[in-house]
This record gives sequence, C-alpha cells and structure tokens, in this order.
Amino acid sequence: MPGRLAACLQASEPAAKLACVHALQADWQAGRVDPAPHATRMPIGQPGHPEKPLQVAPQKVPRRRADTLPGRAALIHALAHIEFNAINLALDAAHRFAGMPAAYYADWLCVADEEALHFALLNTHLATLGYAYGDFPAHNGLWDMALKTAHDPLVRMALVPRVLEARGLDATPLIVDKLRAANDTRMVEILAVIERDEIGHVAIGSRWFGWLCAARGLQPETTFRQLLVDYDAPPLKPPFNLAARRKAGFSEPELAWLSTL
Repeated sequence: MPGRLAACLQASEPAAKLACVHALQADWQAGRVDPAPHATRMPIGQPGHPEKPLQVAPQKVPRRRADTLPGRAALIHALAHIEFNAINLALDAAHRFAGMPAAYYADWLCVADEEALHFALLNTHLATLGYAYGDFPAHNGLWDMALKTAHDPLVRMALVPRVLEARGLDATPLIVDKLRAANDTRMVEILAVIERDEIGHVAIGSRWFGWLCAARGLQPETTFRQLLVDYDAPPLKPPFNLAARRKAGFSEPELAWLSTL
C-alpha cells in the first residue's frame, strides 16, 4: 500500500487525486490491498497540487464574508482548499508512519476518502455560483503543520486532528449562521455532512493519540497541553464547540480546561 498512498499524495490535479483515493479505498475494503505496516516508506516533502490556487501568506488571503456572492464564493473556496489539504494530510498520516496497527491505516484511508468527498461537494457547489477551485489565493498552513509533526505519529495525532481539525468543529456553527443568513441552504446541508464526518476524524486522532500515549506510558491530557507549548501550536480560542469535541474524544478534564481559556 505505501506505493499506492504515495501515488495519491503526488497526484496534482483534483480529479486525479480524488479518483486515486476512491480507488484505493475501494480496493482496501475489498481486501485487495496489503497495509504493509513495516514496509520502508520514502517521506514526501510536498504533495502534488494544481498550479492554482496561488499560494500566499495567511494574512494575504482575501476576506471571506457571506453577505456578497464573491465573498460567499471566497468562503466556500477556502473550505474546499482546507478539504484538499486534508486529503493530503490523511494520506500522509497513513504513508509516513510505519509500524502502526492495520486499523490505523484503515482509519486514515477512510478519512482521506471522506475528505475527498467533502472537496467534491464543495467544488460542485462552488461551480453553481460561477466559480472554480483555484479562482482565489490560498495559504499552505495545514501542510506546514504536517511537516512540523513529520517525525512522530503521537505529535501528528495531537496537533493535526486534535488542534487544526478540532478548530474546524468550533468554526462550523458560526459559518452555518452566516450561510443561513445568505439563504444558501445547500451549503448548510453540505456543512452538516462535513461536520458529522469531521467529528469522526477528530475522534480517530483522539483514539490514536490515546493509544500512542498508553504505549509510551504518558498521561494524555498533560502530554497534549505540553505539545501545544513545545510546538507553538495555533492558539486555542473560544467559542469552543464542546458538544462536538466531546463526541470527538475530548475528555471531560480537557473540556473543563478549554472552558477556562
């Protein structure tokens, strides 16, 4: 499987990447793929991506407001870009880290497949507004965190699913309110699908973070908070979607701590 994962990571065009991921997941489910957990893996520094969107610094990304058509398109484009990056992050979680249980690779391949579906839903809706993926500049912050956590699956599980993706859970209710005000009912439906799946993705990160902590004799809550400091993770800012985070595997002590921030 490492070779198939690498091929999906290196695919540049969205249609090719989505087809690669869906085919790999179908073959996995049919029992035609060996996870090869101990196979040698050649890490991929930068995954394939199309020429557009233009990559810019985060502060140069256009303002995303939902009360105008261009603003709403920019918002949806930003979400699509997050999902495109999330495909690569999930593939990389499966490709980069050798020696994990087969269930770990099954989980992250499933995540990649669902992220590909999310991208397709957003890209299709973007087209109904007269726009396409690549029409707005975007930043590469998600992949930067992948490189920062490339050396250790425990750090990856802590800082990508449990920080970056969990921030998406926090932001979703605010975005839904904006889209409802703009009468974009289709986007509200799409975000309901994405939120349901993303809770599962963060839960997968929580589960493997807990598994790795147990394997190393570490206490999960204190380890998580220390990693936030050690790796200068993006600050955790309220409001927090505590109900979604609870479903996604955050413990009651963690939720109580978040409530104090």
